[in-house]
Amino acid sequence: MSSHAPKPTAPPRTSADTPVSPPKRPHIADAAADGGGPLAREQAHLAASRSALRAMRADAESLDIADTTANWVNAEALRHTIEVRIKALADLTDTPLFFGRLDYEHAHHTAADTPTGSTAPPTEAALAGDEGDAGGDRFYIGRRHVHDADGEPMVIDWRAPISQPFYQASPKRPMDVLLRRRFGYTGGELTAYEDEPLTGPAAPAGEQTSRLLQSEIERPRVGPMRDIVATIQPEQDELVRAGIGGTVCVQGAPGTGKTAVGLHRVAYLLYAHRERLARTGTLVIGPNQSFLHYIEQVLPALGELQVKQATVADLVAHVEVRGTDSAERARIKGDARMADVLRRALRAGVRMPQEPVVVVRGSRRWRVPAYEVQEIVRQLLERDIRYGAARAALPQRVAHAVLVRMEEAGEAPDDRVQDAVARNAAVKAAVKEIWPLVDPAKLVLRLLSDAEALAEYAAGILTEAEQRTLLWEKPARGPKSAKWSAADAVLIDEAADLIERTPSLGHVVLDEAQDLSPMQYRAVGRRCTTGSATVLGDIAQGTTPWATGSWPEALRHLGKEDARVEELTRGFRVPREVIAYASRLLPSIAPGLAEATSVREAPGSLEFRPVGGAGAALDAEVAVALDAEVAVALDAEVVAACQEALTREGSVGLIAAEARIPALVAALAAAGLSHLSPGEETSADSRLTLVPATLAKGLEYDYVVLDEPAAVVDGEPLLTAQPRATPHRAGGAGDAAEQAAGWGADDAAQQAASQAAGPVTEEPPVPAHRTGLRRLYVALTRAVSGLTIVHARPLPAELTRGEAGRESAA
Repeated sequence: MSSHAPKPTAPPRTSADTPVSPPKRPHIADAAADGGGPLAREQAHLAASRSALRAMRADAESLDIADTTANWVNAEALRHTIEVRIKALADLTDTPLFFGRLDYEHAHHTAADTPTGSTAPPTEAALAGDEGDAGGDRFYIGRRHVHDADGEPMVIDWRAPISQPFYQASPKRPMDVLLRRRFGYTGGELTAYEDEPLTGPAAPAGEQTSRLLQSEIERPRVGPMRDIVATIQPEQDELVRAGIGGTVCVQGAPGTGKTAVGLHRVAYLLYAHRERLARTGTLVIGPNQSFLHYIEQVLPALGELQVKQATVADLVAHVEVRGTDSAERARIKGDARMADVLRRALRAGVRMPQEPVVVVRGSRRWRVPAYEVQEIVRQLLERDIRYGAARAALPQRVAHAVLVRMEEAGEAPDDRVQDAVARNAAVKAAVKEIWPLVDPAKLVLRLLSDAEALAEYAAGILTEAEQRTLLWEKPARGPKSAKWSAADAVLIDEAADLIERTPSLGHVVLDEAQDLSPMQYRAVGRRCTTGSATVLGDIAQGTTPWATGSWPEALRHLGKEDARVEELTRGFRVPREVIAYASRLLPSIAPGLAEATSVREAPGSLEFRPVGGAGAALDAEVAVALDAEVAVALDAEVVAACQEALTREGSVGLIAAEARIPALVAALAAAGLSHLSPGEETSADSRLTLVPATLAKGLEYDYVVLDEPAAVVDGEPLLTAQPRATPHRAGGAGDAAEQAAGWGADDAAQQAASQAAGPVTEEPPVPAHRTGLRRLYVALTRAVSGLTIVHARPLPAELTRGEAGRESAA
């Protein structure tokens, strides 16, 4: 790694053919100190690029569409396109317009023909950053493309093929790059640069750490999540640029940037497949609104304004959610077997006709016997189509049977006659009787309210104990008065899809995917049946009772069994000391999962503050007597830790168990410390956020104060064991034949499958302690610069393994 700065101490150059290695550390310099040197020229290019961007925006604003189209619909569409273009061309003064530069050895290369084995040394001009000819093309890499009045590029979009070597090139694989330059900014002003020769004698023998890159990664965080476009690492770039044809699943440890990878992948796909995704749409799905608010500025900063964001609850909002479920009931409702129950209940509504269909046209009566109508119904049941599509086909099939009889009688009916017959009152009445309309909410309501109906449709699928758990204690009178839960809404969405196919999007990003139930996976999967997906998560952070145990299992429910699964283990945000401490939990919460590493070493980033007799085994009576006193001391120590963290630059998160939140709110108020809630944007004047441990996932803070880890672990509901039938079908949302149609097999086949699955077995209880440890793992890994653990109770045993190592880290 080489660095340049206009300092008197910079090493002198001898000649163009004997380059001298510059210092290994970059110098921060201003334009005055630069004395008109390379830094000043780079600042001038930045100013010219900003001027060109403003001119591009002015050109877009000046477009007059009054005479371009006579169709007002087209005019509105064009006007909307122009408005989006104008917004995308906004000059964000606090966001660097470009962050890097590539000096190529040869001119006019593309991604397809870029050589990778060049060994010619960089010229002196290239190393110096001079504006003269360096032997090849020079490109400034930024968040969006900028060109001058003549159309010449001044900044190249980071997603362009010519930009890829900025992320992928290395001394071992230079990709025809002579020199990679990174820029440093302070307050939106270009203040430094750092050079990395990739070819020739000046190229380092091995990988070097960029000071500017490290500074950008470690920059304090205030406000919403930022893009990482300037700091994308090679393994992340490979995932970002993966093709649109397949689904990518990223297992990422805390701090590995998996969320950023998913968001930048959307931006890349929109660049590479703009027209296709403009038609089909893109969607980012997050775990909650706080998380979505945290990430909502990333894509707009990259110039992408049309990507929608939602939670799973938003996707399935067919009814108003006003109720809650116990953990056990929610787990059963989220089981993939519920899709089989719904499928069977829906199909049960189809009735085999017992009477012929008689159509009167003029003086003639045309009779289709009951056995022939039954055969039509059977054929439709066997087809891979939805309930509603089959219902729409039934009158046409009956009308066709009538037309056959007309032709046999010597008539010559055409399609108009068939359509007229299909609309005949007798045919419509028969369809209503045979294949009635179904309201998905009413279908679910009946299953949860009617014990006999549930027993009929769940026989061999759910055990009797599970059926009793599902039934409402007080049945609702109708869908509008029902106190639907979040899990009920997912069931209704499944039923709605069995009736009418859910429209598919072009690409879906699913973040924190490890926490979804099988039925939620199906809900997401049917929204990308013809598109692709990016699935992001960490098995070790699964904190719901139904959290997935493996990605193959989750991808099967999603309908993406052929997805490519990649693992990110190299962290960039969480300090090495913190991630190493949190990783002590991995053997208990995710056996077999690779332990994360971190490129950041921050001595002193992990601190422990025991209160009272923390860690000591106390007599029960003594513990009760000390409760009040210790609680006061614990609150005071937490407040003191927050006050100390606030003296440093950056955001501060206070994470605690739900039960501790009221006491901490009071303690902070008594100390005069204002705080935000998750989802509220931090600012220079308001940097402390009080976060329930249940909402901490996906969030990051420069400094974290973790209150009472044992309470975080204890905050999980206990799930009791339930006997259950072995699942006989757990197909993904995109399965073909019966599973895609939702109801194609007959009852005998379903019953046979249930019996073949084996006897009802006793399932072991869901380990609530493990779930609590996973939530603790999440809380421990939210810190970017420092973690302070305040506790009055003994730390969980899983954390005290290797106590000597912990004490030395502290």
